[in-house]
Amino acid sequence: MTTTDPAHQGRPAVRPARAARRRLGVAALSARPFRPGRPDPVQPGVEPLIAAHRAVYPSVDVHELRRAYAVAERMHRGQPRKSGAPYVTHPLAVAMILAAMGMDTTTLVAALLHDTVEDTPYTLGEVRADFGDEIAVLVDGVTKLDGEKWGDRAEAETFRKIVLAAAADLRVLVIKLADRLHNLRTIGFQSPHKRERIANASLELLGPFAERLGIYVLKRELDDLAFAARDPAAHAATEVAVADALADVDTALGPALSRLRSALAEHRVRARVSLRPRHLYSVYRDLGADPGRMRPSEAGRVLIVVDGDDQECYIALGAVHSALRPIPGRVKDFIALPKFNLYQSLHTVVIGPEGDLLDVIVRSRAMHPVAEYGIVAHIRAAGNEAATADAVAGRRDLGWLRQLLTWQSSAPSAEFLHSLRAELATGHVAAFTPAGDVMALPAGATAIDFAYALGTETGDRCIGVLINGRLAALSAEIRSGQVVEILTAPGGGPSEEWLEFATTAQTRVRIQHWLASRRADEAADTGRRGLALALAAHGIDLLAAEAQGESLAIARGLGFVELDDMYAAMDGGRLSLDELVGRFTEPAT
Repeated sequence: MTTTDPAHQGRPAVRPARAARRRLGVAALSARPFRPGRPDPVQPGVEPLIAAHRAVYPSVDVHELRRAYAVAERMHRGQPRKSGAPYVTHPLAVAMILAAMGMDTTTLVAALLHDTVEDTPYTLGEVRADFGDEIAVLVDGVTKLDGEKWGDRAEAETFRKIVLAAAADLRVLVIKLADRLHNLRTIGFQSPHKRERIANASLELLGPFAERLGIYVLKRELDDLAFAARDPAAHAATEVAVADALADVDTALGPALSRLRSALAEHRVRARVSLRPRHLYSVYRDLGADPGRMRPSEAGRVLIVVDGDDQECYIALGAVHSALRPIPGRVKDFIALPKFNLYQSLHTVVIGPEGDLLDVIVRSRAMHPVAEYGIVAHIRAAGNEAATADAVAGRRDLGWLRQLLTWQSSAPSAEFLHSLRAELATGHVAAFTPAGDVMALPAGATAIDFAYALGTETGDRCIGVLINGRLAALSAEIRSGQVVEILTAPGGGPSEEWLEFATTAQTRVRIQHWLASRRADEAADTGRRGLALALAAHGIDLLAAEAQGESLAIARGLGFVELDDMYAAMDGGRLSLDELVGRFTEPAT
């Protein structure tokens, strides 16, 4: 591995980490940041992409890939990247990333065309005419909004657009992630200011999106490249610390791995046991910018992939606990309760022979692809274009996306981006309704968040909550495994104090919307009563004027769509009572 910090370039200390990984049969997951001046390794030409695609789908028809590449090459001809390479190398590299993961032909075609509408005269209408509606939807979904037109709102509205497009087809997000990954691989050619901006957005938004889709193989590299771009010194220190820890991994963790293999054999569980190095940004988040001397157990996790079914995983967990003492309360069952991104595994923490705490993950061979590739594993398993459409459209098991959709349309641009970052940054808890339905919520969510997760009407009418059968405060924090029953009443309604303990963006937006609506109703009632009294003094009945349509005509003449808008404007001081009375009393012409 190299580093962006010149003080560490060429240091041999990182070499043992690579050797250790090869000995353990583990793929190197740490990212290597690109230095300015490093050439883009992708060369123009569609044949390597076709070969990569056929490695997964041997009998696939590649005619559309050839056509899409020809269009992309022609439209981007003469456009260089910051590296000096032809621009077409970027969409080609994005398509190669997706092909290596096993994405379908439609996604690869859209990846080749994804920058044409944004950066060339090629229009979305031409994409639709040449390649069909499905490709056009994907290309449009990843096309950034015009910065000159949208100004400071461009980034927020672009992400809002991506969320909306992903609701119809999750491949929009997958393409966007691959696009950002390649941009991070070549980020060394950007200015320092732009590197920092791209890195921050990647860590705060794109990396969490990759996690929400379960694409950990992509998230790890994306995180590490963004980490290196944002803080080269911390990245270099973490890289060296991990390398030093892994240099003696066989001696330090060999006895623990040997015990685990023996215990699994005694329990007649066939499984593959390996050590997975943690990616650098994960280590940095746990240990900080100066990790010091790390223990090998801090630099990696033990992964046990069982040949059998779910039951075999639980037997394997018992074998682990018989071989090495478990830490009470540190077992997590993501098989019975999968994560929000479909991830399934058993996690435990045990004490190794030398007294070190060791993280152990147990999963079946069938769970492994989904644990690594998430939604991409489902797309790959679909096996053909028709089934793929079903695999990515409207998945009911990705509730986090539905929750984003419920509040995004009501949030202003600045608030939307801030709330999206907060929403994506949190972990999750899984609680139950009395009917046994699982509700995934961000860590730290309260009972009122649970109520609004069930639906806006439930949240608005909430008057209380039972947690595990006992009455609790609406501010009570929800824990995994709890059974939560929301009590409602027709006359219920949010109060201002709910905003003090509402944690999710969805909840806050819905409460604010209800309170604003109530304030508007109150203002309209106050304004109407004042107008009715004033008109009565002139012998005019407001109710009769409303019934005859006279009031609505006056409101429209003043630029208001509804009567209540006019009455509320009067109460708020935007429209004077005398002016309005004059409209009602002036002689008809």
